[in-house]
Amino acid sequence: MNSTRPLVRTAAFVALLLAGLTALPVAPALAAPADEPPAQTIDPGQSQGTGQFVVDRGHVDFGPTLNTGEWIVQIHDDTGTPKYWRNPEDVVMKVTDAGVLTVPEGDAYAFLQQAPGTEVWVVPQTRNADVVWTGWNTQEPTVLESLNLGTTLRIHGVDGPGDVSAYLQSGNFGDPQPLWSTFDAFPQETWIEVNTHTHANWVFSRPGVYLVEIEFEADLIDGRNVSARDTLRFAVGDETDPAEAFAAVYSGPAPAADPEPAADQADAAAPDPDAGTDLGLVIGAVVAAVAVALAAAIVVAALATRRAKARARAGSGARTGSDTR
Repeated sequence: MNSTRPLVRTAAFVALLLAGLTALPVAPALAAPADEPPAQTIDPGQSQGTGQFVVDRGHVDFGPTLNTGEWIVQIHDDTGTPKYWRNPEDVVMKVTDAGVLTVPEGDAYAFLQQAPGTEVWVVPQTRNADVVWTGWNTQEPTVLESLNLGTTLRIHGVDGPGDVSAYLQSGNFGDPQPLWSTFDAFPQETWIEVNTHTHANWVFSRPGVYLVEIEFEADLIDGRNVSARDTLRFAVGDETDPAEAFAAVYSGPAPAADPEPAADQADAAAPDPDAGTDLGLVIGAVVAAVAVALAAAIVVAALATRRAKARARAGSGARTGSDTR
């Protein structure tokens, strides 16, 4: 689990940083110590939430689960009591203007491809009580029992009006560690060990509805390979209606299907019963011909042997008669 320095909106945030709130620094030296994500143990009997749910502050994690009997993506709603598992289609994460910060100076943040001083909307790695705090975990109890080593988080694409980058950052002086970005080709992958709870900085360049298409793939202890794909929904900016995010449909590349063998390839690969029959007839004919030829050779050889013996006896008799005269 990693920690970070989130983006700072203005130099006045320095006072808030010292008070314990999180933002990216105007300069790296002004970074506030980042908090570790809270230690958590998820109740095996955690209830399943239903109905549409908009979260604009508080703690949520997405991750793989097996509590329903199948490997699926769910969202752990830790915003109140009781806690719930929710289906991603039922959750919109509302990133309000309370999350607006400014891109700091320095080459370390060049990967954001935003000019220093540009306002961006940030889901921070370190908790800000006024902004939704989105992370991921591999801590659902059945997953803990079943997962072999860890899982691959695969980002397949993003629909939205701007760009999105996610990164980690450690301590006061650590450089940002980019995880994935819309500036790079999709899909993009991150390995996550079992029993992990992580938060990162999510930076959105413009307000609007964003759909992030994700997949978790893993090998289980029982030898099965499992995979689940779903869509995270963000409504970024105060003016963005969460209803638009609920109604939106991801339009990026569809999951790749297993290739079907071409008809001619399938025909070529499949055994031809007629060809097998023809081959059997040919082999039978050859065997029969060889047998006939062999029999004929034997007969010829036998006849030749008999004739040779007859001539030998005839010659012997002639010589004996000549001697007696």
